[in-house]
Amino acid sequence: MRLWLFLRLWSALWHFGLPVVLAYLWWRGRKDPLYARRLGERFGRHAPTDPGAVWVHAVSLGELRSAVPLIRALLDRGERIVTTHFTPAGRREAERVFAAEIATGRVIPVWVPLETSWAYAGFFRAFRPKLGLVMEIEIWPRMILAARKAGVPLYLCNAQYPSDSMARDARLGIRPALMRLCAGALVKSDLQAQRFASVGVTNIHVTGELRFDQPIPQDHLAAAARLRPGLGPRRVIAFVSVTEPEEELFIAAAQELLSVRTPPVILFIPRAPERFDPVAQRLAAKSVLFDRRSTRFDRNFAQRSEAPMDVLLGDSLGEMYFYLAMADRVVVGGGFQPKGSHNIIEPLALKKPVLVGTQIQTIEYPAAEAIAAGVCRQTSAEQLVADVLGWPDPAAEAITAFTAAHSGATARTLAVLAPLLRP
Repeated sequence: MRLWLFLRLWSALWHFGLPVVLAYLWWRGRKDPLYARRLGERFGRHAPTDPGAVWVHAVSLGELRSAVPLIRALLDRGERIVTTHFTPAGRREAERVFAAEIATGRVIPVWVPLETSWAYAGFFRAFRPKLGLVMEIEIWPRMILAARKAGVPLYLCNAQYPSDSMARDARLGIRPALMRLCAGALVKSDLQAQRFASVGVTNIHVTGELRFDQPIPQDHLAAAARLRPGLGPRRVIAFVSVTEPEEELFIAAAQELLSVRTPPVILFIPRAPERFDPVAQRLAAKSVLFDRRSTRFDRNFAQRSEAPMDVLLGDSLGEMYFYLAMADRVVVGGGFQPKGSHNIIEPLALKKPVLVGTQIQTIEYPAAEAIAAGVCRQTSAEQLVADVLGWPDPAAEAITAFTAAHSGATARTLAVLAPLLRP
């Protein structure tokens, strides 16, 4: 009864709130025009396609990147893929990574339908997927119910159930009830399997973390190796995936680091592209000697400027491995504000020591394991600078062993899905 009442309220909110949603997309479209384009897709309007594709829902950039190795493996098996996204960052990454496959019709990126039954009905009429994979822990009621109505098995993939989400769900129980309607859960660890099972989810398989299988762009590593000597003998500290609430903290930390006897070079990479210009303005206001990736290097990483700098502002998308490869140690953002830390796997894949904040519930796996292995350091805003300067570097062999022990999720996921895929 509680779920029935919630779904009625949810449906009413979305139908009466559609003008607000459209206004939001228009408002976001002023800064990023892609938000306001192809609006028909958000209402389930598509040209019909051949049935039988695998549907992968990757709401934004991080989820799409975690799905890349699995999508590549599915393509190698002869599958066609439909990806759905809510943010331009996720869609752009899909269009960049799978440009060749999009050109041949083997990958189709579209907007995820709005949370109405008729929008999803249009989506399923057009694509008729054989199964759906929802990356991470995206729980959308209408998506789940519409998939069941269309007879499409919908799996939670690369899934985790953070402790803070469990605590909230214990009060109402709506999300567990919705998760129980999914066809199954492909989860990151034994602990996550226990958590999903504790709320009644069935058909659970421990497949691991797909991000450990992500391909590393070798051209980014080559560019970093070529350009790193130009930064001189100074150590390089990277602040990556910096969220807006953390900008002042990290800029202050950068200033303090630059005041030591042998100051490092700071790489400062905001999480969202709309923050590139505001961060540049903040750095200028603080009289920090900085340059921007877009002015210092061209699109092919050829150096256009050799002006002195203490901070390089990473104002580009899809080049994280380039920045990480130049760094000696990495501070990952998100964990110094309540919403939780961002992914630490990319720097570990390049054998870079990682520091995170106190809020790691969003990356509980593999952060807890990485901290226990000594390849990741958890710190606070007050201790950040001291730990950046004073934490001894873990051995590269230790980081290599850690990543090797946690790889292989793609193969395990395919093994579970094999009965639903092409021979």
